[in-house]
Formats: sequence, structure tokens, C-alpha cells
Amino acid sequence: MPWLNKLYFGDCFTITREHLRNASVDLIYLDPPFNSQRQYNSIYKDETGRPLPDQIDAFCDMWELDPETERSIRMAPIMMRDQGIDDATVQLWELWMRALRRTNPRLLAYLAYMSLRLLDFHRVLKPTGSLYLHCDPTASHYVKALLDAVFGDRNFVNEIVWKRSGGKSDAKRYGRTTDRILFYAKDARHRTWNRTYQALDPDYVRRTYTRDDGDGRGPYTTMPLHGPGTRTGESGMPWRGHDPGKIGNHWATPTKGVMHGYIRSHDLIPGWPDAYPSVHERLDALDDADLLTYGRGGIPRLKTYLAASRGIAATDLITDVPMASGNERLGYATQKPLALLKRIIRASTNKGDVVLDPFCGCATTIEAAEALERRWVGIDIAIHAIRRVASVRLTDRCGLVEGEDYTIQGVPSTLEGAQLLHEQDPYQFQRWAVAEVEGFVTSKQTADGGIDGRLYFDVPNEPDLQSMVLEVKGGSHVRITDLRALRAVLDDDLALMAGLIIMEPRSPHQTRNFERYMAQAGVLEVLGREYPRMQMLTVPEILEGKRFDTPTVAGVHIPQPVLPGIQRAEA
Repeated sequence: MPWLNKLYFGDCFTITREHLRNASVDLIYLDPPFNSQRQYNSIYKDETGRPLPDQIDAFCDMWELDPETERSIRMAPIMMRDQGIDDATVQLWELWMRALRRTNPRLLAYLAYMSLRLLDFHRVLKPTGSLYLHCDPTASHYVKALLDAVFGDRNFVNEIVWKRSGGKSDAKRYGRTTDRILFYAKDARHRTWNRTYQALDPDYVRRTYTRDDGDGRGPYTTMPLHGPGTRTGESGMPWRGHDPGKIGNHWATPTKGVMHGYIRSHDLIPGWPDAYPSVHERLDALDDADLLTYGRGGIPRLKTYLAASRGIAATDLITDVPMASGNERLGYATQKPLALLKRIIRASTNKGDVVLDPFCGCATTIEAAEALERRWVGIDIAIHAIRRVASVRLTDRCGLVEGEDYTIQGVPSTLEGAQLLHEQDPYQFQRWAVAEVEGFVTSKQTADGGIDGRLYFDVPNEPDLQSMVLEVKGGSHVRITDLRALRAVLDDDLALMAGLIIMEPRSPHQTRNFERYMAQAGVLEVLGREYPRMQMLTVPEILEGKRFDTPTVAGVHIPQPVLPGIQRAEA
């Protein structure tokens, strides 16, 4: 089977270490969570248009020094030395981390998180590869220092400024309208590079391309046929009475560049330029093809057509690519436009190259890579993002078929797969289980009082969505005390229901005890129907399609001829 594109569910650090070989990727574009103390939950709105409550973690960029972060801080210097980063740089990093622990621990947590991932991204890049890191000014200067350490400041190529929107009014500062894209190469001397262009400004076109002969070639401007400096050969000799040497120049015919391509593609001069070996022959051919015009003093100039222009060479200031809009939007607050990613991919890869987006989100990078005939790898830690990418981006927009054009990896489809995921990454198992029952995980990996996620649903006469708290137990030791703890959470929380997800069925005796205890929590009555307030599902049941019995899951409107209030019935 030919090489398949891959979409992974999981932490990009784990995925790249376990699945991507050294020097296997041509381009990495990453738009990681910024250190801006915000949560981005706007992707998850129910179909009524109401945002889901704040507890939901679509993806989160709030940072703290938890045990996982402390491990990253310890690992970073080791990985730096393993990858050959000089000891002075590593010592500077360690000093910086110690200082941030006292002055800005949240920033320390963010940089520690990014450091391990950037080190592994450096490992998987080919010698000709490049990395583009998209960030806002909140942390871009800190991230650049980190990238200088990982890639070496000699491999810094550009800081690209993208003007993402028009003027914004900020009460006490200049309006914020830009993002930064930090561009690094694995080896700046050998990186892949294709010059890219952006469209000409319409005002410039109107001012410049002012002539049109009505011959179907369209508007044009004129350019000198001279190059600077005198020559002793034929290019410096007079032609039809015009001597370029008198003004310190020589003849320069279009044997390369945009007009060269235009002449050949439109066959304006058959065999151009090889059929005309001498400079004067080429000048005669240009004149015969009506490609010359004569200004004051009869000095010949070359007609340069608007249709021949590729635009202007792209610069490190991008002002011609607006934010994503219309049917391109998939609901992400930080979604980037397709045109921006296409420009980056065209510049730093060739057809057939591999593009990696380790924070693929709504997968603009994947769609751009697919459209430009590049292979791709996408990774995301949110199962909701993976589902949306597969259904909207890959199936609906790109027309791809899972198993034929791409594979999804890391999403369990069997009990054994779920058990393996739990062994490898218990938190990822928790995220998967919650999302699989249409729930949303909580924001933190640490102890959360028995709430691993929530499932939201509509209830008549209630202005806000209501919820079921979810707890996931992936281990084999699940006891009645776990149900008691979940009941205590339900009693203390504003949720109307509680659900427990366990890996495998309990023994018949234990199952009966669980069912009797859960029944004591009573039922929730909505529109004349009763729902058990406490419920339990096993992973095999979930894989078979069984779900918690709740009122309509968020977004689906309930017919409402009669709207009684919520009835909580105790057993």
C-alpha cells in the first residue's frame, strides 16, 4: 500500500517520539496554544448557538507547575545535551528556568511544555527542512529565545508579521492586529526554498499598467532593455542606431524571468531564446513580435504585460491574507486562513514532501498540504478536533476516504486498544472515554474532585444547558466507594446527573450492588420521562454504541407544546 497520510489522536510529544523517525519531515508548521491565559471553547457550541459552559476544555493555554511540567523542566537539559546543544547554552537555559520559577512560574510552565516538543521537532526535521511557529506577541520573544537554543541562532531565517485584521480600538494601547510567525531551518544553508509571490496592489496595477494595444494581450507597462555597465561584446554594440554604451549600459534581453516565461508559454517567438543565439537577433525577434515600443529619442523598451506578472515577491510582512471567513470557518477562535498556510507550504516544500502539524486543531495545514500534493501528518490532543478534521476537512472538503487516503491512529476501536491507551497514557484514555460518550473533558490533569468531564443536554424551561458529571476509572479496581464518592460530587455540584465509565464489566454480584446503590440517587423527570440520575457504562458498551440515557444531547431542539419544569425524584 502506498504511503498514507496520518491523523493522530494524542499528545504531540508522545506521538512524535513513538511514531516519527529521525529526519523524516520536510516542514513543521505549529500554531500551539499561546501563553495568554485564555481558554478557547468557541468551537464547541450546541446547535442552538449557545456557547457551552466554561468548564469545557476544547484546548487550554493556562499553565501551572504541575508534576508533568516539573518533569519537563528536568528533562529539557538532558534532551538538549543529547541533541548536541552546547553546554553553555544549556547552562543559560537552566539559569533562565530558575529565574522564571521565582518571577513568572506560569511562563516557566509554558516554556517547559514547549521545550520538549521543539527539541523533538528538531529531531524529526530533514537537513533541508524548516519550522514555522505561529504565535502572538504575548510570548513570541520568549519562544524565539527558546528556538535560538534548539535550532541555533544561525538557523533563524525570518520573523514574519501577519496582519490578521483591520484596525482595532484598544482603550489604553495601540490596537492589536498582528501575529508573529518565527521561521527557522534545520540548516539555513541547505533548506528547501521556493520563491513565492503575492498579488499586486490594485492601485499599483491601475497606475502602472496603463497601456493596451487591443491585441488581446491585455494591459502592459514598459521596461528598459538595458542592463547597468558597459560591455565589449555584441551586447555593448549599437543596434539600429542605438548605442547603450553611451549611457553606461548594455543590451539585456529577457532570456529569463517573467517575460521570458510569458513569451514561451504564449509562443510569441517560436524557439525563444535558443533559436536566436546573438543579442541583435533576439532584439530583431522582439521587434518583429511587436514586443518593443519606442519612447523619446527612439530608445527601445520592452512591453511587460500584466498577464505575465506573478505578483510581487512575498515579504516578511503579510498584509494581503485576511482571517478565515465564510465556509472556510470551522468555529475555532484562532483558526488560520488557508491562503496563509498555502504560502508557507509552497515556499518551503516541494510536491511529495511531508508536512507535519503537531497542533492541527481544525486542520487548515492538512487541507493546504493536500491541495498542494504534499503528504501530511496531523496530531491533536482533542478527540473532538480529530473527529471534526475527519468528517469536515478530510471527507467533506477534501473528498478523502479513511483507509484509502489517510489513517486515524490512537483512537481505540477495541477493548484491547482502550486498555493499551490507558497503559500508555491514562489521561489520554480519560479524554477519549469522555469524548466518546459525547462529553467534554475538564481542563486539568490533576485531581479534580471526581469530575473528569461533563455531558451537556437541553432541558425545557431552563435558559442554560444542564449537565451530567462524568468520572472515568480505567483500572481494574472499581469499588462501591467510587460510586459513593461520585454521589457526593453529584450532591455538591449543580449537575443534574452523574455517569461513571469503567474499563470492563464487574462480576454479577458487584454489578447488582452497583445498580442498587445508583438507584438510590433517584431519577430526573423531563417531559414525562424518567432518567436515572446515576448511571454506569463499560468500555465494551461504549464501543458497541451505547450511551448514557439523558435528555436530548446539547443542541437538538425538543418539541415543546408543554414545558413542565425539571422534576427530581428521589428513590
